[in-house]
Amino acid sequence: MRTTAMRGTALALAGLLLLATSAVAENPTPYAGTRIIKTGHSYQDLVGRLDAAVKANKMGLVTRASATVGAKKMLDKTIPGNMVVGVYRPDFAVRMLEASVAAGIEAPLRFYITEQADGTATLTYREPTAVFAPYEVPALDAMARELDAIFAKIAADATGG
Repeated sequence: MRTTAMRGTALALAGLLLLATSAVAENPTPYAGTRIIKTGHSYQDLVGRLDAAVKANKMGLVTRASATVGAKKMLDKTIPGNMVVGVYRPDFAVRMLEASVAAGIEAPLRFYITEQADGTATLTYREPTAVFAPYEVPALDAMARELDAIFAKIAADATGG
């Protein structure tokens, strides 16, 4: 009887350990201020919508990096849609650098578009206030609050939210 109870306890503990291990396998928001917006749009549609939203909100598309494109071109491998889009503007760059040269590594700020198994796409970004908070520079914090509103508007325009 005792052996059966011990075996049951051991199995329960093993199950909890397995559950805990799978639960911590990936943390989708390892940083404070991360916003994840699931959409009903396809990956390609969301890429186009984000481009239009960036332009409509008078920001600049600075960089674009796609593991999907790279995997196809360089490895002839097809993977789900995946793109990082860097967004910024020269006036914010100047203000950022006046406030903190060290913070320059954070620019451009990024949006991340990922294709889901069901064919829809997700838009992820970190709020600028969260990105710049570790520098503890009041002028940078003020600028980041302005950027928070712009990035939230871009995200809403792109996702239809």
